[in-house]
Amino acid sequence: MIHIYWGDGKGKTTAAMGLALRMAGRGRPVAIAQFMKGQDSGERAALAQLPNVTLLDIPKEVKFSFALTQEEFQAEADRSLRLLEEAAALARQPGWGLLVLDEVCTAVETGLLPLQAVLDCLDTPAEVVLTGHNPHPALLDRADYITRMEKVRHPYDQGISARNGIEF
Repeated sequence: MIHIYWGDGKGKTTAAMGLALRMAGRGRPVAIAQFMKGQDSGERAALAQLPNVTLLDIPKEVKFSFALTQEEFQAEADRSLRLLEEAAALARQPGWGLLVLDEVCTAVETGLLPLQAVLDCLDTPAEVVLTGHNPHPALLDRADYITRMEKVRHPYDQGISARNGIEF
């Protein structure tokens, strides 16, 4: 089945990683592909310690898409497509448990990933989780679970930056 955690509220990645932890705890293989994010996150550090969790390689740091030059944007788009293809190949293996495509909805929205490539990736025997902002209607149409995270209040609105261990 396909899960989507989306919206402007906190908790999309946290929910996806919680499901990954649950699946890994049941001894099933999990693959996690993160788009538009660098390696510096607490959940990556924790999940890397589990033997049946595969964290697909991402850069140490990633610029926001609006800060990329045209050449950097194209290079990031190419890297993102390769990452998606690698993730899909893992999830198509028999017995695979869960594929997490973190921030994939935002990658589609910003043009880093083609919608059709993501739709093609959904045809796997594994459960698939997509997170991000503003999922394309075609992704919502395919989803079995849809959870919207709505921001009511967030410290960022008062100028407080992301905090280690809480937001990353």
